[in-house]
Amino acid sequence: MTGNAGNGKRLAAAALALAAVLAPATAACASPAASASATAPAPVRALDRIAHPLRSTQPGTDTADLRALGTIVGGAKVVGLGEATHGSHEFFALKDRAFRYLVERKGFTTFALEISWSAGLRIDDYLQHGDGDARQVVHETMAGSPWDREEFVTLVQWMRDHNRRHPDRPVHFMGDDIGAPKLDEPVFDAVTDYVRRTHPQSLPRLNKLLTGLRPLDDAIGYLKRPLAERQQNASRAQQLLTFMGGQGKPGDDDFEFALQNARNIAQTYTFLTLNADDQDSLTAMERYRDQVMAETTAWWQRRAGGRILLSAQDDHVGYTATDPTTYPKTQGSFLRDTLGADYLAIGTTFDQGSFLSKDQALGGEWKKFTVGPAGPGTNEHTLDQVRYRDYYADLRKAPAAARTWLDIPRPTYNVGTQFPNDKTPETAIGRAYDVLVHLHTVRAASKL
Repeated sequence: MTGNAGNGKRLAAAALALAAVLAPATAACASPAASASATAPAPVRALDRIAHPLRSTQPGTDTADLRALGTIVGGAKVVGLGEATHGSHEFFALKDRAFRYLVERKGFTTFALEISWSAGLRIDDYLQHGDGDARQVVHETMAGSPWDREEFVTLVQWMRDHNRRHPDRPVHFMGDDIGAPKLDEPVFDAVTDYVRRTHPQSLPRLNKLLTGLRPLDDAIGYLKRPLAERQQNASRAQQLLTFMGGQGKPGDDDFEFALQNARNIAQTYTFLTLNADDQDSLTAMERYRDQVMAETTAWWQRRAGGRILLSAQDDHVGYTATDPTTYPKTQGSFLRDTLGADYLAIGTTFDQGSFLSKDQALGGEWKKFTVGPAGPGTNEHTLDQVRYRDYYADLRKAPAAARTWLDIPRPTYNVGTQFPNDKTPETAIGRAYDVLVHLHTVRAASKL
C-alpha cells in the first residue's frame, strides 16, 4: 500500500490495512534484449556477476536452481520473502516453491503471512488435524483478501499432505497481523477456556473485562464509532492483557498461548484507535502494525523454535518502505533490530505483466491490471537487462558499481491493495533488501 492524500485516502489506508489481514516454467536462458555485453551499463555488468538463474517459479519443479538460495539463506531463523504485487501468480507460486525447498533442505517449519492471527490459527488447525477441504479453508479465512487464490490452495494442500507424510516434523501456518478485519471467536475462546480450566474463580473478572469487546466482527464499521469510545475499549483490552499476565507461569505452553491471544486482542483494539482524519495518527498506527507483526513473528519463532518463511508485501519485509511518510518503520526493520543477522530480507521486482488490485478506496472487487515494460530511469529497466530472464542475487555481495546504483532511490513497481498509486513509489533496492528476486514478467493470480 502506497500513497495517501486526504481524509478519504487515510480511511482507505486504514480499511485496506485491515482487509489485508484477512505459469509454465520459465526458462533460465539469457533474454536476447538483455544479454550481457561489453556495452551494457556498469550496474548491469556488475549484477551479472552475482545473479543466479531462476529456472521456474512453479512449485514441484526441480530445485537445483535454488541451491544457491539455500546457501544465501544460511542459518537465518526468519526469511522475509516479499511480493511486488499482492496479486500475481508468479510471486505466490515462487513462495510455495521456495517454502517447499526450505522445508525439505533447510529445516524450515512455518509459513507466516500478513493475515490476521486468528485466520492463521484456523489454517494451522487444518494442517495439524483437519480432514476437510483446503479450498474451503482458504476461502473461509482469506475471503476478501488478495490471498483468496488458487495458488494458496496449492500451498495449503501441500502443507497438509506434508504433515500426513511426516507427522514427526509437521509444518505450521501462522498469521502475524493484528486481528483485522475480524477478530474471530476462537481468539476470545482461547482466553476464556484457559481461565475456566486453570482459574475458574477469575471468570467473573474476565467476563467483565470482555464486556464491550466481544465480539468484534466488523472492524471497518467499528472505525466509525467515536474515538473516545474506541480509546476506552483499547484501555479495557490492555487491562485484559495485564490481567491474563497474572494467570499463569512464564514458559508454560498453555499459558503462553492464552496470553498471546489476549495480546492479540489488546493489539487489535489499540490499532483501531487510529484517527483516519489525522495523518500523524495513521502513521503511528501503521508503524505500530509493523511492530506487532514483527513481535508476533519473533514470539512464534522463540516458542516453536523452528525457522520461518515470512510472506508479505515488499514494503513490509524490507528495511525501508516506498512511502516512509505512512510507513516510517517496517516489519523487516523491527525484525532486524530483534534478530540481527538471523533475519534475511528478500525483495521482488518485475518488468511487466498483470496483477490483481483495487481501483477504489473502500470496497470494490479485485480487478486485473496490466503494465508494460518499465521505462528508463526505473529500477526494473536496468534490472531487466541482466543476462538471465529471471534470477536472484545476494545484494550484500554486489560489486561497487552495482552497490552505488542500488543505493539510489528510483521509481519501482510496488502494488498493494490499491492501484494506481497516488504517487510513484521509489525504492533504493540495496538499502531495502539483502537479496533480490527479479522476474521478467508476471500474470494475475487465479481466483478461486
